[in-house]
Amino acid sequence: MTAQADPATPVSRRWSALDTAAGGLALDLGLYAAATVFAAITAATSTLPPHRAWGAVATIGYALAALAATTQLLARRRHPGTPLAGLPARWTVAGLTWAATALLPIVTQSVERAGGRTDRAQEEVIVVEHAGARLAEHGTPYLGPDAIAALPPGEQLLGYTPYQPGMALFGLPRAAVDAWWTDSRVWFAVVTALTLVALVATLRASGGPGAPRRDAAVLRAVQATTVLPVCALTLATGGDDLPVLALCLLALALAAAGRPGRAGLAVGAAGALKLFAWPVAVVLICWAATRRSASRTALGAIGLPVLALVPVLLVDRDALVENVLRFPLGHGLVTSPAQSPFPGHLIAETLPAGRAVAAALLVAAGLAIAVRLLRRPPRTAAATAIICGYGLLAAILLMPSTRFGYLLYPAALLVLAPALALTRPDDRAAFPATAPRDPAGRRTPEG
Repeated sequence: MTAQADPATPVSRRWSALDTAAGGLALDLGLYAAATVFAAITAATSTLPPHRAWGAVATIGYALAALAATTQLLARRRHPGTPLAGLPARWTVAGLTWAATALLPIVTQSVERAGGRTDRAQEEVIVVEHAGARLAEHGTPYLGPDAIAALPPGEQLLGYTPYQPGMALFGLPRAAVDAWWTDSRVWFAVVTALTLVALVATLRASGGPGAPRRDAAVLRAVQATTVLPVCALTLATGGDDLPVLALCLLALALAAAGRPGRAGLAVGAAGALKLFAWPVAVVLICWAATRRSASRTALGAIGLPVLALVPVLLVDRDALVENVLRFPLGHGLVTSPAQSPFPGHLIAETLPAGRAVAAALLVAAGLAIAVRLLRRPPRTAAATAIICGYGLLAAILLMPSTRFGYLLYPAALLVLAPALALTRPDDRAAFPATAPRDPAGRRTPEG
């Protein structure tokens, strides 16, 4: 997945060969065909009603995309230079596929939910909308431990809001108007789409001889964030992770373009929504330190989450701690239902003192990454994305309570790396006025 960031490794060369086969269409077809099978299996076997409803619609969308990719491959074989198989046509197919497999299911499920179907949204949608209502009424999205304990046992889980305060903003439309378009998933999708547009514009703004390869890599990264089944399914049924992921990717794109201050603002906005963005912020600040821009990046990366936390901290500190710290760490009144069978969960459930063992492994992985950052901080945005991707993958696999859907984070981060490696930074933004100069008086890059 990091082929063009490091073309010397055998794994990178194999990925590059696969990614570029038949002008990228071979992998397009493989992605859409595999996604068709995934969606069909989901529609037939899932025990979650929103997932089954997504699979029924998405199967058709992915099948049409696979048919379109097949047509493009045949056209390219017959007429190698045909526009039908070019990059703009691939972008069109990807966009239509996202509309059919994510946006259409969001609209249909939101309309059905507004019409009275209570099984057309996952719990996180309800949690975010309740958080928005509490924010509008009480100034904090969180219920305190006493208020949660007073709820009926079957409703205590929905009383928790295990997100950062900014996530409640997506619930404000429903707090104002009860309509299908105020479903929080609709606004998750809007913010995700706008952020991805900004990401594409940022990466495509740089020219140079590698622009065609970079543009193809950008398309692959966008596919990994939109039409990859785990992303489309997550957005259509829950959705809260996609704006966070998109903002993290935008932050890395801004870093590649040599804009550390804006990168800090983007990852800070993600961190004001969910804790998953905080490790990305830490690695980005380490990258910025190699460019003498750590303070500019940290101002947004740390400042925005702090600004989001201070008001709710002043309103009810215990409620904030209960929701954001105790519950995710497994010390809340109820246990998180996130229990995908990854190593951390299996260790926690099967070994004596398993939760302590899993926690120790997670801490060890974190320390190993910290040592790597201190000894060899990333000097490029591509290296930053790779460290973030593998670091989050290790965390997801080792956490005692985790979800399969969280894999969308490392998948998208790693697939973005080649596009970042092919993006030429704006030297005026990348290097501050204090950068060292050569004997002729020109600024020289720092690593």
